[in-house]
Amino acid sequence: MSVPASSRPRARSAWADARLILGLVLIAASVAGVWLVVSAARQTAPAYAAAATIVPGQPITAGDLREVEVGLGQIGDAYLTDAAFGEDLVATRTIGAGELIPLGAVADADSSRTTTIVLRSQVEVPASVDAGTVVEVWVAPLIERGVYDVPRILIPDATVVSVDRDDAVIGSTSAAVELVIPRADVAATLEAIAGGAALSVVPVAGASR
Repeated sequence: MSVPASSRPRARSAWADARLILGLVLIAASVAGVWLVVSAARQTAPAYAAAATIVPGQPITAGDLREVEVGLGQIGDAYLTDAAFGEDLVATRTIGAGELIPLGAVADADSSRTTTIVLRSQVEVPASVDAGTVVEVWVAPLIERGVYDVPRILIPDATVVSVDRDDAVIGSTSAAVELVIPRADVAATLEAIAGGAALSVVPVAGASR
């Protein structure tokens, strides 16, 4: 007796098998991709971070740094590591405490265009002004004893290294401020100091460290 054609098992098509295999391959590839991403994220490498605030022009020594393990991946070459650290490096911008040090924020000391200078501010320096603060230096040239000309900006962009507030003198509002200034402004600043001008350190409104 013959079996009806409708009752015979249908042969599995090659196209269905191919789709099944393709689906399995895609799932395996997806799982492998996720594993690679997670694995890469877990891989860390040593890099340097600032142990304290570093200001522009400051020589960078081992004592200014602390080594941290970070997962930088493909951008690892953009940050200061043991392989890139050498002598005679200076900061070219303010680097905050704990910040990873980008290679773009350091340069050879010979190429630095800044230097440090200490001056005494004739106006009170706010308590918010400390290392890394961006300030202006104003000058009022001395005309005669006790008489000064109209104040004007001498240095529009200086960075504070340290502030020594003279609290020991009653009624004194002056403070000795160490600043990083462009080398191009050194001559004019020294001339103002030598000429007895009144120099004032004023924070730049809205400036960040």
